[in-house]
Amino acid sequence: MEWRHFTRAQYITTAWSGGTTTQLAIAPEGAVYADRKFLWRLSSAQVELEHSDFTPLPDYDRLISVLKGELELKIGQGERGALEACTVRGFDGGVPVESWGRCVDFNLMLRKGACQGFVQPIVLPAGGSCQWAAPVPAPQKYPNRTLALYCAEGDLTLSDAGVQAAAGELLLCERADASFLHLESKAGTAIMAAVIYTR
Repeated sequence: MEWRHFTRAQYITTAWSGGTTTQLAIAPEGAVYADRKFLWRLSSAQVELEHSDFTPLPDYDRLISVLKGELELKIGQGERGALEACTVRGFDGGVPVESWGRCVDFNLMLRKGACQGFVQPIVLPAGGSCQWAAPVPAPQKYPNRTLALYCAEGDLTLSDAGVQAAAGELLLCERADASFLHLESKAGTAIMAAVIYTR
């Protein structure tokens, strides 16, 4: 498997009413988020307002997790509730969402009817390692697998692939196979592992 290494210098950061959003990766490559024609998008937002409303994205499903700080969400007619650390919440991007709290979050957006995916937090202590593979097999409808490993904290090494990432960097592998990855960290790490299935 071939891995691409994205650093902070390669990201695109834009301002919105509640803070800033950093685009980590988008498909197809070169797609413009504002055009709403992308297949999937990985991003991390810095939420600076105590109360804000999510941008409506009716053509997309969304997955969100908190990296730092605190966040409460009210999705549609549901009750307001805290999004705990190392927890991923999925919702329809077309449903109104309110948020409370200042935080740094992690987002995966997936075009409805064109792809599927999930996000899994992984935490390793200093000197720790693990074998990891996507726990869900590729759907028959979407046989191609893209893996994204975002190093939110610390350091990450994929020893079998010979690639490394520091805090704030992303490792991306398109058309990945189902084999296990050997993840290692010298200082300890918090990783957001995203798996995206496409045609």
